[in-house]
Amino acid sequence: MKTHEIQIRIRYGETDQMGVVYHGNYAQFVEMGRVEWLRNIGVSYRSMEENGIMLPVISLQLDYKKPARYDDLISVSTTLKKMPGVKIEFEYKIYNEKREILTFGSTVLAFVDMKTGRPVRCPDYLLEKIRE
Repeated sequence: MKTHEIQIRIRYGETDQMGVVYHGNYAQFVEMGRVEWLRNIGVSYRSMEENGIMLPVISLQLDYKKPARYDDLISVSTTLKKMPGVKIEFEYKIYNEKREILTFGSTVLAFVDMKTGRPVRCPDYLLEKIRE
């Protein structure tokens, strides 16, 4: 499946008193990876919302291996796990500049109709972009 990678420079405010990235910030890093993965195939979250679809996270799993620290340049690799149905699943690998794995993770998101609040199937336009 398709993979896209972004880089993020760790800011001082993202670290804790031990000088490492606070664990809660990794959820934002994988979100940034996911948003850019979609943008890379030609779909934005904004356009999905304008078409009446929202994508809430229903599962988030992170496995920390090594810490990231202030001013590190990390890479977030985002991979679509399988073709989406009502849910879309991503896997993540976060690396440091030496390409050492810092964190593994995964998310599951549901396609939800904004008017009804009910789950719906993945929009055809997104499936077409994934297949390209």
